[in-house]
Amino acid sequence: MDFASADPSIVKSIKQRDLLNTWLRLFARDQAVPRMNEFQPARIEDELPDLVFLDVDTGAQPPRLVIQSDGTRMSSAYGNTGKGRYLDEYLGARLAPIVMPVYYECIARRLPAYTIANIDDIYGRIVAYERLLLPFSDDGNVTRIIASLKTISEDGGFEIRNLMRGSDKLPVPKLRTIIDRDLFHRAPGRIPSGDVLEFG
Repeated sequence: MDFASADPSIVKSIKQRDLLNTWLRLFARDQAVPRMNEFQPARIEDELPDLVFLDVDTGAQPPRLVIQSDGTRMSSAYGNTGKGRYLDEYLGARLAPIVMPVYYECIARRLPAYTIANIDDIYGRIVAYERLLLPFSDDGNVTRIIASLKTISEDGGFEIRNLMRGSDKLPVPKLRTIIDRDLFHRAPGRIPSGDVLEFG
C-alpha cells in the first residue's frame, strides 16, 4: 500500500488540525514522538465522541493494537463497541486488509497518518471518512495511538449507524498520506523569530 508524503495542511477538519498542531508542538520540542500524558489539546472533551485510544504491542509482528476506548462515532459506524478488543479482529476479515496497513505505517514511520475513504451509507449517499492517526511513545517505540475519525457527506445528512458494515461495497480509498513534511507548528499570524521587518 502506497502512502503519499504530505504536510499538515492536508488535514481538512479544523478540529483534527487542532489535534495535529498540539502533537506537532510536542514533536518539534524534542524531535521525537511525544508521550501521551503531555498531549492536552484545548477542548478535547468536545472531541471524545470522535476519538479512539489504542495501545500498541510492537513485540508482535505485525503489531497488535488493543482498543482502550472507542468514541460513540466509531461504535455507531461499526455497529458495536470495540473496547478491549484487538483492532484487526474488531474490523473483521473484510475491513482489516484496508484499514490495518494505515496503522502499521503510522507505527513504522512514527509519524501521523491521514486518510480519506468514501463509503456509501445504507441509503446510497456517499460519505467521506477522514481518519487522523497520532502516534505516542513511552519507551522509544510507538506504544499508543489516538485515532480521530470524522465523517462528512456533500449530500448533507447521512446515516452513521452501521456505516462501515451496512454496505456490500468496501470503502474506496481516496487519499493515503504520512505527514512527514513541515513538522513544526507556527501560530497563525506570527512572525518567525530572526526575521527583520523594515518599514519604509
